[in-house]
Amino acid sequence: APPTVSIMHSGQACNIEEERYTERVYTIREGETLELTCLVRGHPRPQIRWTKTAGSASDRFHDNSVFNETLRITKIQRHQGGRYYCKADNGLSTPAIKSIRVDVYYLDDPVLTIHHSIGEAKELFYFERTVFLRCSVNSNPPVRYSWRRGREILSQGSDKGIEIYEPFFTQGEIKILKLKNLRPLDYANYSCIASVRNVCNIPDKMVSFKLSNATASPSIKLLVPEHIVVNPGDSLSMVCVTTGGDPPPTLTWIKAIGPLPKTSVLKGGTLTLHSINVEEAGAYSCLANNNVGNPAKKSSTITVRALKKGRFWITPDPYHDDDNIQIGREVKISCQVEAIPPDELTFSWFKNGRPLRSSERMVISTTDPDVSPGTTSLDIIDLRFTDFGTYTCVASLNSQAVPDISIDVNISSSTVPPTLSVPKGRSPMVTREGDTVELQCLVSGKPKPIILWSRFDKEKEKELPMPDGTMQMESYDGLLRIVNVSRDMNGIYKCQTSQYNGFNVKPREAAVQLIVQYPPSVEPTFLEIRQGQGRSITMTCRVLKAYPTRVLTFEWKLGNKILLTGRFESQDYTQIRVDNLSKDSYGVYNCSIINEAGAGTCSFLVTGKAYPPEFYYDTPNPLWQNRARVYSYMLQWTQMNPNAVDRILAYRLGIRQTGQQRWWEQEISMNTMIQSGELITHNLTELLKPEAYEVRLTPITRFGEGDSTIRVIKYTDAPMTNPHLGEFNCAFENEKICGFTQDRLDNFDWTRQSASTRNPKYTPNTGPSADRSGSKQGFYMYIETSRPRTEGEKARLLSPIFSTLPKNPYGSINSAYCVSFYYNMYGKHIGTLNVFLRFKGFKGSTVTENLIWTMSGNQGEQWMHANININPSGTFQLIFEGIRGPSIEGDIAIDDVTVTEGECRKVDQPVNNLKTGGEASVLIHLWLFPVTLLIAMLSHRR
Repeated sequence: APPTVSIMHSGQACNIEEERYTERVYTIREGETLELTCLVRGHPRPQIRWTKTAGSASDRFHDNSVFNETLRITKIQRHQGGRYYCKADNGLSTPAIKSIRVDVYYLDDPVLTIHHSIGEAKELFYFERTVFLRCSVNSNPPVRYSWRRGREILSQGSDKGIEIYEPFFTQGEIKILKLKNLRPLDYANYSCIASVRNVCNIPDKMVSFKLSNATASPSIKLLVPEHIVVNPGDSLSMVCVTTGGDPPPTLTWIKAIGPLPKTSVLKGGTLTLHSINVEEAGAYSCLANNNVGNPAKKSSTITVRALKKGRFWITPDPYHDDDNIQIGREVKISCQVEAIPPDELTFSWFKNGRPLRSSERMVISTTDPDVSPGTTSLDIIDLRFTDFGTYTCVASLNSQAVPDISIDVNISSSTVPPTLSVPKGRSPMVTREGDTVELQCLVSGKPKPIILWSRFDKEKEKELPMPDGTMQMESYDGLLRIVNVSRDMNGIYKCQTSQYNGFNVKPREAAVQLIVQYPPSVEPTFLEIRQGQGRSITMTCRVLKAYPTRVLTFEWKLGNKILLTGRFESQDYTQIRVDNLSKDSYGVYNCSIINEAGAGTCSFLVTGKAYPPEFYYDTPNPLWQNRARVYSYMLQWTQMNPNAVDRILAYRLGIRQTGQQRWWEQEISMNTMIQSGELITHNLTELLKPEAYEVRLTPITRFGEGDSTIRVIKYTDAPMTNPHLGEFNCAFENEKICGFTQDRLDNFDWTRQSASTRNPKYTPNTGPSADRSGSKQGFYMYIETSRPRTEGEKARLLSPIFSTLPKNPYGSINSAYCVSFYYNMYGKHIGTLNVFLRFKGFKGSTVTENLIWTMSGNQGEQWMHANININPSGTFQLIFEGIRGPSIEGDIAIDDVTVTEGECRKVDQPVNNLKTGGEASVLIHLWLFPVTLLIAMLSHRR
């Protein structure tokens, strides 16, 4: 059966609404617990997944979906509202999806601000003697505001000196009280009350403000400069004081980017930063707020001194097209650092450790327009042999707390521009997936520059990211090390010289090709084949990808035994056929497809075991008997691919009480061939309350036992009612009789009874000798026709009211349902059993009853089965009416009433067919009796 799904709510909802098109809205207060349960039906048992839409991109609930029946969110927040979807999928038809909209209600504290004008106050606060009181709050649902002056409730029109309005751009979140041309009575205490009308029991919230002739917006002063330069490790205090404002403003500090440092201390208007570092530099602002006008704000920027990234480069004579340094020509040495603050940076030059000053031949410059800030250059004009030596560039700041950066550059006859090459045998580099590889470019020259590695796609002629995700990687020794190489790292890797720490000349380039070998990818990686003895099978292993592909061999094995080997020519697959399967043919077949990098393996499990059965989890409530110590359960299952191996002859049923070791077993014979999708039923009786049991079911063919399935059966005494109809099943085993009620307008009532408690002396030769399953402890409903009953009197039993939902929001329901029940009409004075369908009229004003089934007279001792197709147009109710015959031998009984969606099956199975559990229930009943007796004795002794 394909999946069906419905959503049940629990937890702490304020309200649940049924909206149009069957959409449901679940209202909950912020901070409460949301709990939604996805009730799912279908066979095989569907997988359940909760997902959510709406919300911000950072709140993508579906990234960590909940894969169980219950979705629980404790202390739900407003951003967690939205539409939640429950999806059930068992691979049949399309997945079933239901949604519910969760609306989170909240009311924040309102904020009341006072303004001289609706914008910024540009002059004195009371220059125009008109004041605006603005009240704002975040809420869901939309808030309603009310104003008070003292105890007086203010409303539009109640006072000519006030005006209450809502700015059109605020979407209901702000209310403004305008005081026009201030009067003495306007100097008072004002209150704004925000209300969401007690939805979800959210109380009203109020904020107050006392307006006086001294009320003024805040003003502040910083007792620190606007720009502060400090050394790393220093401590700094910034003081902010108020210079005006009534009521007195509150002071706080904020950082322009990010939070305040963890080591900072805020006390009043003073912010202290301890052991400051470069990351804590930036703009800090002092804010003053008293809810009058806009907050006052003043800022100061902190700069932490730092020097980093010292680099140099050598530029040969720029006036000649030559990369070499030559005597008699110019050579330029450039030195660069990053300095904070840049205006404190100073450079000094040394030659062989002695200070060097700018001269006609040695020109020192720090304002080169062609280079970045923080750069100094030394131009050596008309290079001489005496100019050879070590030149040192020293970068300093105006602080001893920041160490200088010193860069040495050697100029000599051996100072030559770089050359770049790939060592012999180092390209192409062949490696295997998962290994570590080193790509190498040899750089010569003096000094050796930094090498930049990049990756290039030759076919697409574009740069590709490097293995670490960047577009370039630096190397000081020309080596590029790649750990855990993957196949997508194939390609051309380009190395080139940079200008840094070397010659500022045209970059030298070289390339290394990286070839990553990987073993074949094959399909299927695993396949299970179930086939009976004497038949044949063919297994195919296919190559999807491999490198290299030119040498591919295959090897088939069964266990450790080699069956077939060979080499691929033009085909991309290999096959093996096994004829006339035997016990020796079963096992795991492995096909290894091999290249230089390794092997990919297809595995085939060939077995003569039948597929495991699949338990039917939509079975109704397991309580079948209302006896003091025992209960029963109707076990149902289908057989996956019932004839894949061979016809299933029987099932071995094992059962044990949870927590115990010993299994009790019996066989359930199958007399006919099982059909695909056929629901098989077997009754388990004499189960001890309130114990849970493990049930193991194993199919048996002529080739032996198949794979087993285990499930746990739990005891419950909940009544079997289902007002939202999916499937209703009632065996009258519970005193609550599944929500059935007696009609108050009939002549007498139906009676709940079992054969073991009914006295046959009063009703001889009539009525059933056991319930429909054959158990004398099982219950059923019947009409007692002994005196004082008279002919023609009626007893009417009313079912629960079944609710049905439309299949689509535009059409009517028109769903087919199958009403199924068993009846016993044994006795020579049997009257009539009628079944009516009751439903309300078109507008709910009238109630209509239609006769849908009737039977009269003696029908024999056995239980009979009735199926009725109905097509209700809305909610409906079933009525079972028993009419007394001419004398006392006229008892009529009913049992096992079910209502299921869909039409009834065309062919009814016999009542006592083994597959429906008639004889099997008796077998297990007899088998479990001594076990139950033994457990009862042990329990009594204990």
